Amino acid sequence: MEQTLWDHLPLLVRSNSKESVEYILQTLWRTRKTGLDAADRHVIHDVLQLQNDSDLDPLLVCLRTLIRRCVYENIGKDEIQKLFPNEVLPEIQRLLTLLLQKFQREWREEEIRDQVGFPRLKAMTWDMANQESTEAMNPVAVINLKVSD
Repeated sequence: MEQTLWDHLPLLVRSNSKESVEYILQTLWRTRKTGLDAADRHVIHDVLQLQNDSDLDPLLVCLRTLIRRCVYENIGKDEIQKLFPNEVLPEIQRLLTLLLQKFQREWREEEIRDQVGFPRLKAMTWDMANQESTEAMNPVAVINLKVSD
């Protein structure tokens, strides 16, 4: 039987405290662009008292998915708990809901600050053309980008 990502959330119960799970979420947010380095992976592995390294990645994918949905989708604080399917233990739902609600606004504001000043891609087209050189015609791709501020 195939496991879903949600099946890995009970591993969070192995952490010693709410602060440990908070640390994991904050670390995942902090490393959202670069990915976890070996030191961060080791700390999270130890916090969760995992016996298998193979258990860590599906859990991290699930948590990153939750973080992304809370930050990038238009999900209100009161709707976060609705992200969890029924099979997720109620105590894990409550804990993650509280923590995601705690950080959602801060993370959204940080993401908006990171985006300021960068244009957004509105449309892109491309075509093939020949570039004339002294010896031959060379095919090149001509890319047109339409951006907005």
